Amino acid sequence: MTGKMLFIYNPHAGMAKIRSNLLDIIDIFAKAGFEVTVFPTQKQGDAIEAVINRKEGFDMIACSGGDGTLDEVVTGMLRCEEKIPIGYVPAGSTNDFARSIKIPRNMLKAAETIVDGRIEAFDMGKFNNNYFVYVAAFGLFTDVSYETKQDMKNTFGHLAYLIEAAIRLPQVKTYHMKVEYDSGFLEDDFLFGMISNSLSVGGIESITGPDVYLDDGLFEVTLIRNPVQLQDFTDIAADIISGANDNQFIINFKTRHIRFTSEEEIPWTLDGEYGGRPKVADLTNMQKCIEMVVPSGIEIPCLECKKVL
Repeated sequence: MTGKMLFIYNPHAGMAKIRSNLLDIIDIFAKAGFEVTVFPTQKQGDAIEAVINRKEGFDMIACSGGDGTLDEVVTGMLRCEEKIPIGYVPAGSTNDFARSIKIPRNMLKAAETIVDGRIEAFDMGKFNNNYFVYVAAFGLFTDVSYETKQDMKNTFGHLAYLIEAAIRLPQVKTYHMKVEYDSGFLEDDFLFGMISNSLSVGGIESITGPDVYLDDGLFEVTLIRNPVQLQDFTDIAADIISGANDNQFIINFKTRHIRFTSEEEIPWTLDGEYGGRPKVADLTNMQKCIEMVVPSGIEIPCLECKKVL
């Protein structure tokens, strides 16, 4: 692949490790024949605007940062009429989506994947008038990722999230919600809800369930009812991590569309970033709407057409 490339990167993501790799990454792109325009983000929303305002006839958008940076690039692309492929160099603390589609964790190898990989189409999510790549969630600890300060993430990595979560443990609350989806209806008090399109969330690979495909037009949904006793919390956590599906408080199903309605405002997170406080959250799976570069010669288990588990 050659042509004109817009390279968007977050200089603060993942302990700011992009800084020591930036010139080598650009060199890989240039040696492959790309004419590279570089755009470092300065604040939230910059990547969205950079994608929307591209005027130079780019053939590819490459980005480097955490899940939030990828989310912004995808959001910008979905707001454009003309779609072009996206390449991703993971530089964040978790990088769940990159892990799912086998993009190397090594930044230089990820850059090499962009120039010699293959293009595949993936599902993305629409959340009211916004978009997300791989997860929308509410409830227990879901605000930890976007309220943990960036310098704390850079210093402590995943430990920063655990510290912040421990601080918030006494503040756990539940939400009474009506849930409408493709084949059913629920109404209950929920401690947590997660609508995902990924093989892992928060680095936990079993949390989204079995038979997950990122191009089948379906979300994986996990809802947790309000537990009664403290021991129930422990059992729920253990069953989620192990992938067990017989806990009375855990509800799992797949759906193309889902709608949550509550009488109170509920804070959501989209790909680890703040997603607003709507009373009504309407989520739709946008099947195969974004093209991304993945490694050549490697089977991607999450592609429905491959059926490799």
